[in-house]
Amino acid sequence: MPASADSEPTETPGQSLAVWAETLYLANLLLAPGLAFAALLWLYFKRSADTPALAVCHLRQAISASLWAGALLVIANAAIILFGGYAAPKTWLIVILYFTTCHSTLVLLGVLGLAKAMAGQKYVYPLVGRPCE
Repeated sequence: MPASADSEPTETPGQSLAVWAETLYLANLLLAPGLAFAALLWLYFKRSADTPALAVCHLRQAISASLWAGALLVIANAAIILFGGYAAPKTWLIVILYFTTCHSTLVLLGVLGLAKAMAGQKYVYPLVGRPCE
């Protein structure tokens, strides 16, 4: 029997967990760094063996991208210290370059991942993502 216009669309198995994974990734970048990452790790390690492939894919992508975001932040801080410390005028150049290139790109990838999760589709982040099974 075809679905009528009044019925709600069905949810893909694992879709809500995938949405949570992408939301926590964005929260890690924008709202609560560290805290949201800990929640993301808890969600990943709490999952059971029968977790749907869609959810596992988005969880792995979000964790991988979060680790890359942390590594890029460490690299930016190392560059600041290497080029004269936080009191040097070059500091603002590094900070602005980091936020306009790395951070904003990671946020946009997260928004795209969240859109794919809400649509019930798998998504692999370019460059920083992990392949899905």
